[in-house]
Amino acid sequence: MLTVTNGAKQLLLEALLANTDDPEVGLRLALGPGGQLALVLDKEAEGDQVVEHEGSKVLLVGAELAFVVDGVTIDVRDTEDGPRLIVLRPETE
Repeated sequence: MLTVTNGAKQLLLEALLANTDDPEVGLRLALGPGGQLALVLDKEAEGDQVVEHEGSKVLLVGAELAFVVDGVTIDVRDTEDGPRLIVLRPETE
């Protein structure tokens, strides 16, 4: 299961509100170029895992990516350029 910290949910909400005012749209976790994770605006689809924050769908994860992010935590790290989302993978044994 994917874990999203409260700080990450807040940052996702801010990004969502900066890009749309449509309450049916959320940020979808998608595979970008080179297999990197990316965020794109999209509507909820059947089978999506939905992460909500303050009444908004801040993150949508499709069934095709659910196994990729299983056990992953999305958090926030402060950088020189401001807060950034980071992906923390579980330790492999």
